[in-house]
Amino acid sequence: MDLLDFHPDPAAASPLYVQLAQALQQAIQDGRFKADEALPSERVLAEQLNLSRVTTRKAIDRLVEQGLIHRKRGSGNYIAPKLEQPLSRLSSFSEELHQRGFVPSSRWLARGFALAAPDEQLSLELKAGEQVARLERLRLADQVVMAYEVSVLPQSVLADPQAVEASLYSHLGDRAPVRALQHIRALNADAKLAGLLEVPVGAAVLFITRVGYDPAGQAVELTHSYCRSDYYDFVAEMRRQ
Repeated sequence: MDLLDFHPDPAAASPLYVQLAQALQQAIQDGRFKADEALPSERVLAEQLNLSRVTTRKAIDRLVEQGLIHRKRGSGNYIAPKLEQPLSRLSSFSEELHQRGFVPSSRWLARGFALAAPDEQLSLELKAGEQVARLERLRLADQVVMAYEVSVLPQSVLADPQAVEASLYSHLGDRAPVRALQHIRALNADAKLAGLLEVPVGAAVLFITRVGYDPAGQAVELTHSYCRSDYYDFVAEMRRQ
């Protein structure tokens, strides 16, 4: 990437490293870098732009804090993946990432059975005392944490939680949801959630609740997802009648 056209404004109120960070941010948003592409090193940027290493390092640190860049130890700085997910299509996390050229993976936190909580009973149309399979995991794209997810399914739908591997929907086969109701709202990450998502405490997170229904119309999945807002864009197409 050629950033030689970057011209700092000495009269601007913002420091030089902030101006550089803003220029890099704009370049990333304009698509001049691809997801997981290496950013020029601090030394190369400093030499190209005739800036100090301290300035380029602080600019990159700022982009790391914003989630636009992630560091790979011993390798360098890379453009963080951005997932644009249409709200009109029902698909799994793995399917969406594969379609965009990312490598999806999961970091399992818990898999097992538990008694259904009252809200789970209501969403999944269960009776009091029924057990559910509960899957708790981090969802990753190219080894970058994108979301924290808790999925709950009736035991009759998922008899062996340990057997689920990369994609829950692929595992469910013909019992996978074909229709879903989804609610999205914003919240601020508390200490536990911030630690899981690797974001600062108080960072904005997208909280998504999805209830999925199988071809017979039975509720088979309740999933709560906490998505990093710096990595996710949800897109809805609307038409005027």
